[in-house]
Amino acid sequence: MSIQRDALHKLLNQWTDAGQFQDYCPNGLQVEGRSHIQKIVTGVTASQALIDQALARNADAILVHHGYFWKGESAPVTGMKKHRLQALLGADVSLFAYHLPLDCHPDFGNNAELARRLGLTDLSPAEQAPTGILMLGDVTGEVTLNAFVEQLESAVERSLIAQVDGGEHAVKRVAICTGGGQGFIEAAVEAGADTFISGEISEQTVHVARERGIHYLAAGHHATERYGVKALGEKLAREANLDVEFIDIDSPA
Repeated sequence: MSIQRDALHKLLNQWTDAGQFQDYCPNGLQVEGRSHIQKIVTGVTASQALIDQALARNADAILVHHGYFWKGESAPVTGMKKHRLQALLGADVSLFAYHLPLDCHPDFGNNAELARRLGLTDLSPAEQAPTGILMLGDVTGEVTLNAFVEQLESAVERSLIAQVDGGEHAVKRVAICTGGGQGFIEAAVEAGADTFISGEISEQTVHVARERGIHYLAAGHHATERYGVKALGEKLAREANLDVEFIDIDSPA
């Protein structure tokens, strides 16, 4: 089946509640392509490599978590930006991007998807942070930190970037803020978590973890944010009967 580009845009905006967010980039349709869409490629970041693979698959649209036009970036369309936009516009392919809406969504967001892959229960947004940006969940049974680390590495399909032990306690209450969410570690402490997962790590995060007594696990920005856009694409395939393919352009970050 196919869908009108503008109808797809409306549907994605509704599903993600995109209008509720003050974000660092525009959410929704970022580059306008052809009016009818049959094939959609999803991925984490709208890199040249993802664009090239999407074009090779004759995609009509690309749906990503990390798109373009970030606040503070250089405005001129030159170099890398020119080549990316030229490829999309030349092939008449649309680019849709959802940043914070895809981090925070309780059903198919990055935090929610990682929590489910870890088997966490009683998922809820932490009141100590903006809605959905920090998710809480409980571990079932008695789980040591070492066992939980193995489980997390299996879920993200790679080794952790960093691990900071915040005491001797077992893992029971976990807070998650995928990607560059390490700054929410103190909110995780205040929310009662004994373990905090983000994608990236900052120097000061190490000291906060040690001094506040919380386990801290940095599992990779890209690695922790693969599953939200993948789940959103699967929802499109299931409910809109569209041809959707997730392509993972590997990144060590």
